[in-house]
Amino acid sequence: MYNRFLHQPLLDALGDSPVIMIVGARQTGKTTLAKIVAGDEHPAQYVSLDDIAFLSAAVSDPTGFIAGLRGPVVIDEVQRAPSLFPAIKAAVDHERTPGRFLLTGSANVLLLPNLSESLAGRMEILTLWPLAQAEVEGSSGSWVDTLFSDVLDTVPLRISREDLTARIMAGGYPEPLSRQLEARRKAWFTSYLTTILQRDVRDLANVEGLTALPRLLALLATRAGGLLNTSDISRTTGIPNTTLHRYMSLLQMTYLAYLLPPWSSNFGLRLVKSPKVYLVDTGLAAHLSGITANRLTTQPELLGPLLETFVVMETVKLAQRGVTNPRIYHYRTNAGTEVDILLEAPDGRIVGVEVKASSTVRSSDFRGLRALAEATGDSFHRGIILYTGDEVVPFGERLAAVPVQGLWSGT
Repeated sequence: MYNRFLHQPLLDALGDSPVIMIVGARQTGKTTLAKIVAGDEHPAQYVSLDDIAFLSAAVSDPTGFIAGLRGPVVIDEVQRAPSLFPAIKAAVDHERTPGRFLLTGSANVLLLPNLSESLAGRMEILTLWPLAQAEVEGSSGSWVDTLFSDVLDTVPLRISREDLTARIMAGGYPEPLSRQLEARRKAWFTSYLTTILQRDVRDLANVEGLTALPRLLALLATRAGGLLNTSDISRTTGIPNTTLHRYMSLLQMTYLAYLLPPWSSNFGLRLVKSPKVYLVDTGLAAHLSGITANRLTTQPELLGPLLETFVVMETVKLAQRGVTNPRIYHYRTNAGTEVDILLEAPDGRIVGVEVKASSTVRSSDFRGLRALAEATGDSFHRGIILYTGDEVVPFGERLAAVPVQGLWSGT
């Protein structure tokens, strides 16, 4: 059992919000977390809409279904009955009790039209991502706060390439993470994708030609860290542009794909406006790309995109942990200067992070970070390159190379 970083924020939300919704991909541990909290810490009735009887009752008479629930209640997989949201709104308006409804869902309700609006001001949404490495290791998860601290820790951090490869290949879903054999993980990912396509996607939209979605996912996996170019993807896959936009929304709604938005500023820079695209989990990305641990050994050039995906998603997971609470972007100018990750704190401080799948770093590798520092001036707090070496190495004022293990090290 893993100690999830979302546990305490969930308890805090239950103390003052009438409706709390935990969202995230299937099999990330939403139900487990909700049941733990609804056991001793916030006793509540548990209802799952994966149960056909409950789902039928909820769909046929939403108001009566909600009226029949007494006291605090957990409603699991609530996106399967969208008609419940207006009924929950009416119940909350009649009796606004903190922690009355704890909902879980495998779809991002913020992307579902007319759904999140019905509970605006009444519902707090918390995202449960696949496990962060810091959760797996039981460490503090203070990586993002450390980036914005005054001084970086310079303790050597050692990780073998084999260990790093194993972490990337396993990903963060609890079930495949527990499987030692690569073939058994592959079987899990195959079943997982089938479940999402046959259940969640069909629940969200009447989509024809679902066979195109695995091909689209596989293509996105091979283009991890690239700018999203829907016209090019449409030509490559044969999926019409309008259909492709719809598919991309579905992949985001079901937490399979993640779009890292571009940073914009008031500095008068000519910046690229396209997001970068990633799959949410490196284990899933490797599976869809046909990448095995052996291929990463014999074809080391394959590690770069997976490592970038790994670092981006670890940063996304840890950004909601701690006190800094930055927004996450990528930085790229029309001239081609880029930084993989740009973190902007609420006070305007900026940290740039580059990813390098190498055990050595040269001064020339900081070209993008130096350009970012020059462009942002006093707002620039620090720039680092995450690499596969062992030492924290300073490369001038506010610039350093940091071992990738810094993502999950700490007590």
